[in-house]
Amino acid sequence: MAGSSFGSHFQINTWGESHGKGIGVVVDGCPAGLSLCEADIQKFLNRRKPGQSRYATPRKEDDKVEILSGVFEGQTTGTPISLAVFNENQRSRDYGEIASYYRPGHADYTFDQKYGFRDYRGGGRSSGRETIGRVAGGAIAIKILEQLGISFFTYTRAIGAITIPQSANDLLSNYKEAQEQTLANPLYMPDADSSQKAQDYLEECMKNTDSAGGIIEGIITGVPAGIGEPVFDKLDANLAKAIFSIGAVKGFEIGDGFLAASATGSKNNDHFSMQDGQVTAATNHAGGILGGISSGAPIIFRAAVKPTPSIAAAQQTVNKAGETISISIHGRHDPIIVPRAVVVVESMAALTILDLMLENMSSQMDYLKNFYPSNK
Repeated sequence: MAGSSFGSHFQINTWGESHGKGIGVVVDGCPAGLSLCEADIQKFLNRRKPGQSRYATPRKEDDKVEILSGVFEGQTTGTPISLAVFNENQRSRDYGEIASYYRPGHADYTFDQKYGFRDYRGGGRSSGRETIGRVAGGAIAIKILEQLGISFFTYTRAIGAITIPQSANDLLSNYKEAQEQTLANPLYMPDADSSQKAQDYLEECMKNTDSAGGIIEGIITGVPAGIGEPVFDKLDANLAKAIFSIGAVKGFEIGDGFLAASATGSKNNDHFSMQDGQVTAATNHAGGILGGISSGAPIIFRAAVKPTPSIAAAQQTVNKAGETISISIHGRHDPIIVPRAVVVVESMAALTILDLMLENMSSQMDYLKNFYPSNK
């Protein structure tokens, strides 16, 4: 199976299935000498694991990570880091019936068309459980980037039609309070009133055996100007690929995104000025990226996440015999994917930023000279 790796200089390769023995990732390109233990990774996996609230699947998994290679005496060795999470609470019998038909909104039909065979137990590689490897690898990337002064703030901006009133700039001005609020509620929303309205909306969806989608927003601060390549490896293009590779994501935008289409150039341009000897802009409509390269301003992006496709409400589909049938999907499923996907989006963004920062180390002769000073 091609396409299970991501990155060029800091690369992850995920493996495993939802109902197999386990899920994991091999991380290659991590520098030697990074202090790393399982607890550093576990705190990120805890943010995406099931069973955290009534708005997540009740599947009971500790998602306990094990470091199998690449770390010695608490330090990375520079060799590939292999991380594994072993499945403990599979109930494959819940999926026996779906082997004979295609679930609406899932990859069942397309997997059959591509491979002529599929692992129907929870979706196999197309299951959301595959993201465990992404989060584990992203945790390492985030730890490296933290040492370079780069921070991530990722949260739920909207659930259904309920959107937090604060802009990204508002949240940045009250960063600590917004982060605390985000971690204090089960939906990862940085606004208590919006979170309560969203919970009421989800209760109604669940009552109607339905599901909901939403929007995740991310703010990355501390990224220096000059990161990203100007043609095919644009920072925004690579971010888009990274976020779109998450199965439930159906839309992505940077800065003002689609709103830029209805703006004029005079309003959309971020006008430059000098402040304390530095080039600055009073606005950030571009979301911190110009020409595919970081500007030094906060990078602001959003991902639209579709409603959970597994719902108990009756749906029409087709079975393998070509017959039209009505189904109702049972088992353990999230009524909304968004809260557990927040850390997945953050992880993929971190992997993208770190990979391009490593690539950027060869973009100027001065960088090489600083790294390899001449003995002459």
